[in-house]
Amino acid sequence: MRVANVSECSHSIRVNPHTQEEHMPTGIGDEALLPAVVKAVQAAGRHMKSRFSSASRLGSRDEIVTALQANDAESLGILRGMLMEARPGAGWVEDELEEGELPPGEWWSTDPVEGNINHIHGMADWCVTATLVRDNTPVLTVVYLPMTDNTYTAIRGGGAYLDGMRLHASAKTKLDAALVGTGQAKPGEDRETHRRIGQSVTAMLENALALRVSVPATLQLIQVAAGRMDVFWQYSQVRSGLLAGALLVEEAGGWITDTQGRPWSLTSGDFLASASRLHGAAVAVLSSLP
Repeated sequence: MRVANVSECSHSIRVNPHTQEEHMPTGIGDEALLPAVVKAVQAAGRHMKSRFSSASRLGSRDEIVTALQANDAESLGILRGMLMEARPGAGWVEDELEEGELPPGEWWSTDPVEGNINHIHGMADWCVTATLVRDNTPVLTVVYLPMTDNTYTAIRGGGAYLDGMRLHASAKTKLDAALVGTGQAKPGEDRETHRRIGQSVTAMLENALALRVSVPATLQLIQVAAGRMDVFWQYSQVRSGLLAGALLVEEAGGWITDTQGRPWSLTSGDFLASASRLHGAAVAVLSSLP
């Protein structure tokens, strides 16, 4: 995947020019595929809403893990079959917590309950996502928020939308007016990641207007795409939590790099999404950290 950095004039993620012909997509085009993906993601999301309880309370770690796994299985029971039928030739990423590059070709990267930890604790901050990745570049994504019945969609080169309305990233120019955010990608991050998160939070508290620390990443990234938040960064590379939001932000006119301002890919060590005119300031803060 190729994403523009702070010094470039275009912000398009570009498909690898060396992509082999046998890895090009087969079947219907991305625009024609989108309705089937929306249908699948919404069906899974509505099923998970039927399992949601605001009174949900869990005790031990084992109970939490069991509940998380049960939710994933329920959602995947709907999502996987519908997506594979819509795009039979695409591969399937089995573990939504995987990192790193994918093999060449098309792959479905999904999070059957993004924010699953919130769902099982009775909080409404969760969603269902599906992203079609072609040669390590996200080309189509759908994010559905069942609790508000909102659907975010993007196709590479076609813009980002919320329920059919075009999205635009923030036009802010000063970091001291910015609402920024970060969060952990998964439980059990290493000590170095915890240190970097803590230092970045302190640095942004000193430079931005206000800061949110929450999970999941996708629910902050859709706010950046919609212009409600201005900057999001994360010190992890869990694919399913970044690919959907990265495409939405870019198609809304935002910028995607790593925290040093370098082109972001699935092999990068960290991630930064921002409104275009705040990108340089965000990089200046984050790249100065040890």
